[in-house]
Amino acid sequence: MKSRLMNLFPAILCLLFYSVTTNAITGKSSDIVIENSQMRLVISSDGKARSLIHKSSGQECLDTQSELPVCAITQYRPYDNENFLMFPAKPRTFPSNKVERIGDTLRVEFEDTYDIAYIPMHITDDYIHFTLDKIDYRIEDFGVKRKTEIDEFTLMQLPVRKRENFGEWLNVVWDGGVAVNLLATSPCTRIDAFQQKNAINLYAGLDYQVKLFGAGAALITTSKDRLLPCIDRLERDYNMPLGVESRLRQEYPYSYYELRNVTTENIDEHISFAKKGGFKTIVIYYVDFAKSCGHYPWRKEYPNGMKDLKEITDKIYKAGMIPGLHLHYSKVGRDDPYLMGDNPDTRFNHVRNFTLARPVDSTSTVLYIEENPEGIQMEKNRTLLQIGKELILYTGFTTTPPYQLTGCTRGVGGSVPRVYDKGERFGLLDVDDWPLFVRVDQNTGLQKEIAERLGQIYEGAGFRFVYFDGAEDVPMPYWYNVSRSQLAVYNELSPKPLYAEGALKSHYGWHILSRGNAFDIFPPERIRPAMKKYTTRAARQIAKDFTSVNFGWVNYLAPSEKTIGMQPDMYEYICSHAVAWNSPISLVGNLNDLRKHPRTDDNLQVIRWWEEAKLKGVFTEAQKEMLKNLDQEYILLKDKGGRYDLYPYKQITTDAELPIRAFVFEKHGKTCIVYWHMSGSGEVVLDIDKRKIRLSDVVGKRIPIREKDGKVVIPAAGRLFLDIDLPVEEAISLFRKSLGLL
Repeated sequence: MKSRLMNLFPAILCLLFYSVTTNAITGKSSDIVIENSQMRLVISSDGKARSLIHKSSGQECLDTQSELPVCAITQYRPYDNENFLMFPAKPRTFPSNKVERIGDTLRVEFEDTYDIAYIPMHITDDYIHFTLDKIDYRIEDFGVKRKTEIDEFTLMQLPVRKRENFGEWLNVVWDGGVAVNLLATSPCTRIDAFQQKNAINLYAGLDYQVKLFGAGAALITTSKDRLLPCIDRLERDYNMPLGVESRLRQEYPYSYYELRNVTTENIDEHISFAKKGGFKTIVIYYVDFAKSCGHYPWRKEYPNGMKDLKEITDKIYKAGMIPGLHLHYSKVGRDDPYLMGDNPDTRFNHVRNFTLARPVDSTSTVLYIEENPEGIQMEKNRTLLQIGKELILYTGFTTTPPYQLTGCTRGVGGSVPRVYDKGERFGLLDVDDWPLFVRVDQNTGLQKEIAERLGQIYEGAGFRFVYFDGAEDVPMPYWYNVSRSQLAVYNELSPKPLYAEGALKSHYGWHILSRGNAFDIFPPERIRPAMKKYTTRAARQIAKDFTSVNFGWVNYLAPSEKTIGMQPDMYEYICSHAVAWNSPISLVGNLNDLRKHPRTDDNLQVIRWWEEAKLKGVFTEAQKEMLKNLDQEYILLKDKGGRYDLYPYKQITTDAELPIRAFVFEKHGKTCIVYWHMSGSGEVVLDIDKRKIRLSDVVGKRIPIREKDGKVVIPAAGRLFLDIDLPVEEAISLFRKSLGLL
């Protein structure tokens, strides 16, 4: 007997060890364990998220001290008869308090409600997907009971331990080893995150005003390097836009040249400038070929319509570049047929609604209304009302009864003044901030109509990428309508864009907008502070979402009485930081300024060299980290053998010290000053022995130096490089003295 027990002892130890470790990981035996090959999620039987283990590293990913319920129901006031007799009239959340697993479905009950939620799970090696399938309701046999409404449903929330990075857009917490991502598989799922002391509560929820049933979210817990492949699998399984594939394309880092006032007559000149800048992509802004957004009627400069636009894109392709489309899509121009004429469309968003308190004839300039209009929009050109098929502008209002909208102009935009009865309902149209457009009601079919027209233009002209401008121009809820409107357009584009950018991001839009937005243009004199405050900050932030930002739009301005114009060092600054963050830039191609700026060739050469070096993979990760230093600037040079060299340099003149602009750096142990004339040409006279200096152009070709009255005279026009056999500070002093700046 003793011998048999001794033989069984190792097996008994193994069973005990397994039992102890299993209980340590999963908690109580009644807890719910949900796992795939990469993670193990444990939910307690009373509805709390208890553990999330990344299997390969063994790391616990949750704040295990948190009492966060995994699911919850929110009512904007208590709806159950006994509940609203107990609780005040304000939003109330009822947490999950019981969870059972039935096959691959979670059965969830909630505190103080009688709802039972059924959440099917789709478990794969890459992710675990959750969907709200149905909600049952139990009726007690006492009290006054009925099935109550649900305003919001928390599908999944997890207190994820903080790590080095939190990508707010993608909703991912990660570091070099582990990534935890809770993301939507439908634009109808609301994704959010809430900062706690030790954790970030990742949230996936549903809203009855959008969609309660059938929308879902997926949990991914994996290594940082496997995150994007897991998301790619999810995108394909749920027929989502392929955001991962887009980010991995060879075209993804391409910068673009944005055309301005392009026609079939000047496209060749635009292309020649784009080539000088090393651009591989060119963007056409729809305002160049269309009179307005909405119907997109052709401008007079495009008498042959699509044929003319296609001629332009064909030339772009022939030049070896890819055409993209910059569009507005969620709003309609004030001068578009949707709003102009005697039959304006009625499918626009209203920001306020009113009711006529008295009848109105066709000549009335005062509208008596039931509601107090206090706080109503009074900004010029944003006071546009719509009553049926008539548009009206008001200029004033009263905030004491009888409430009035006064100073009304009837029959705006060619609409017809009409007679209206008391009780007629009407609205204040949602005019955008410019104010040149009216925003679309996303719950109507108008967005799809506009999207279909854009799809025809995109495919007909052969565009391959898009910029979704005006993405903010949608009604609430923004988390839904921003990506909802973009998706409506995206679904009409064929072939699907290589990549897309946009003016505003929402969670689901990560799959659509695979590159971050450009910023609106900054003046030359403010490029550096603006880039520091906005663009580089955005780049640092969006890199946590595995995405690059556009270091643009960079305006192209020639020197004038109002500005020093864009100068080569400004492009060095922009391009160097773009490279640091693996990002593109964009240049606004103002043709007249490109023609008249005396430093255009220098400016475009700077852009070209940075773009070439970036696409060739010249820069090491260490160099990119170095380039992120906002207090140190760099110049990129290319030797005769085609090798790129990076040098730290500093400015030795100021913006106000015209007309010469100069920087100093050390090259091969010698002091070098790069300088140029900002707005024309001239000369610089140096009080130095000719034998102590050497002058060359940007590719190292030697430039002749002449002497006059015992001093050296050097030309000042395009960028030149002056090697001086002096210590740096002495060279700076010599050069500034020659400019009369000492």
